[in-house]
Amino acid sequence: MLKADEMMALFQLTIEDYHEKDDVDQAMKMPFPKDSIQEMLYHKCWIDTVQWHLEDIIRDPEIEAEKALEIKRRIDASNQNRTDMVEQIDDSILVLYKDVEPQSFARLNTESPGWAIDRLSILALKLYHMNIEAQRKDIDESLQAKNQHKLSVLQIQEQDLCTAVDQLLSDLSTGKRIAKVYRQMKMYNDPELNPVLYQNK
Repeated sequence: MLKADEMMALFQLTIEDYHEKDDVDQAMKMPFPKDSIQEMLYHKCWIDTVQWHLEDIIRDPEIEAEKALEIKRRIDASNQNRTDMVEQIDDSILVLYKDVEPQSFARLNTESPGWAIDRLSILALKLYHMNIEAQRKDIDESLQAKNQHKLSVLQIQEQDLCTAVDQLLSDLSTGKRIAKVYRQMKMYNDPELNPVLYQNK
């Protein structure tokens, strides 16, 4: 299993690949073998990166209503894809530890490994974009200092979150912690569970 810093390097690669064109409609290029954990992580971060920029676009105060609705629906679909990818990552990780016998003192973790890794992917995006903001030359010194401070906090968070993810994976491998995957069961996307959808059939 990859270490957290290796995941962060992979996420950085994904984000840099996206920004070669910086276009939310570009095709994803995949440098990793099919069905590998690297492929899943790259795909997951690509989804996050596209969604990051869709979130920027929809906040344009001049955006037309029809375009905003189109982007909102893309964001909704992206959120579902993000959840699906996290669950795939969880499945691939937890199968590695399926034969590990939990120790008597094992604690149940509040989040699955996939959702912890999801936080790493989002953090990689924050670091990438805050680094750009911290280097801007078209802003005053006060804003530059504020952006630089935010960047330094994110860098500390990266160290802490990488440590926590590595500890979680290590504890799972030795039976010191237990993680379960609860399918998200998003109700608003389900035509059988969203009243607006099933009442209008």
